[in-house]
Amino acid sequence: MAHKSFLTDMRLHRSIFRLHFYAGLLVAPFLLILSITGAIYLFNTEIEDAVFGDWRFAATEGQHLTPDMMVNGALAAYPGSTATRIDLPVTPERTAMVYLTPDDGDPFRVFVDPVTGEALGSFIYEDTLVGFADKMHGSLMVGEGGSNIVELASCWAIVLIMTGLYLWWPRGGSAIWGAFLPRRLKGRLMWREVHGVVGMWSAVLILFLLFTGLPWAENWSGYLHRFLDMTGTGYPASYRTHVNHDAVASEPSRTLAEANPGIAWTLESAPAPMSGHAHHQMTGAEPIDIATAANIFAREGLTTAYRLIYPKDDHDVFTAYTYPDKPEGQRTIHLDQYSGEVINDIAYADYGVGAKAIELGVQLHMGNYFGIPNQIIMLVAALGGVALALTGPMMWLKRRKAGLGAPSPHASGKPVWSVAILLVAFGVLFPALGLSLIAVFALERLVLTRIAPVRKWLGLRG
Repeated sequence: MAHKSFLTDMRLHRSIFRLHFYAGLLVAPFLLILSITGAIYLFNTEIEDAVFGDWRFAATEGQHLTPDMMVNGALAAYPGSTATRIDLPVTPERTAMVYLTPDDGDPFRVFVDPVTGEALGSFIYEDTLVGFADKMHGSLMVGEGGSNIVELASCWAIVLIMTGLYLWWPRGGSAIWGAFLPRRLKGRLMWREVHGVVGMWSAVLILFLLFTGLPWAENWSGYLHRFLDMTGTGYPASYRTHVNHDAVASEPSRTLAEANPGIAWTLESAPAPMSGHAHHQMTGAEPIDIATAANIFAREGLTTAYRLIYPKDDHDVFTAYTYPDKPEGQRTIHLDQYSGEVINDIAYADYGVGAKAIELGVQLHMGNYFGIPNQIIMLVAALGGVALALTGPMMWLKRRKAGLGAPSPHASGKPVWSVAILLVAFGVLFPALGLSLIAVFALERLVLTRIAPVRKWLGLRG
């Protein structure tokens, strides 16, 4: 009796086919959105250079002004605003960017010539193509709820890609080249060939993007941060030693992500350090200004190409951090806003091994780590996602014209335990996926099987 492998087991094949079908129904629109917006954001620097070229490059050469002078230039051009942050030029020919919040209206950003201090122009980030792509990619432009949807779609996309690889992998003596080169480019099967071949070429890259993108997800990011914290492989332990820093119990407790949006991923869940507000109340000490803070940062080795964030309240600190394309150059310094004391000074070398790996994945995900080749490779993955999101539904529509809805289950009706165990494992690893799988299973068994037209269309048993 011939041995039946997992590739030729028809019950397994049909179960995975149905799972792939359901995943496709859920994921295709979101995969399309994420792929297009991700492709745009890959080239955010090039796009903004093209759109704001006159503002992003300094017109004059010479010695750069101090950060406070650049901020003053922005405030002079936009009176009635409050500065919250300045991004110093990453290269000598670039301009600085000052973040301002007006008394009335949306926060905006101002390009400032670092030599003359002149404000060259301003924009609202969310109103730009790059800003739109960024917000749509992360939260579908609807905040936390949208972030949860993106997370769920990403988890299902992992299932979609892995089941697709199984379905398209050659079996029964088929030549391996047939999985990587289209064999039929006419008729109904053309869409299947294109879909499968594109999937084979881009699957590994798409999976890489999905796994390296999940650390930003609303819920899974929290699970990952807690795991790294528990294993001591995340943010440096020094953040646990200064969380109270002369504070009293009634003073606020925040994470660095809450205090400093945009901080490096590793530090997002770390307790935000606080200035010695209690000491300030007793002594009447006034906060230092940005010029003093910048001088202290310069004394510590930060002179340019860093981001300086103002304290948001009486408890907050001055924060300066570098965020280069290669995470090995990351460094973050916090200053007490009253005494100017360096509360913490950490670098990439201080991160745990897990955090280092994730920071590396983040920069590769964004196409930053090794320049244009990195961008092109990630673009290939994004275009593969677009092609899969479009050819999948087309292939399904062609199947429907042949009288088919969803792939029919195996005649035995018995569960395939290998698939069930795999889904449980995925559900444990990705809780959002696990909950949605339970919901889909309950919907199919308790609702859809009771509606005759839907039951027939989906090929379910009553």
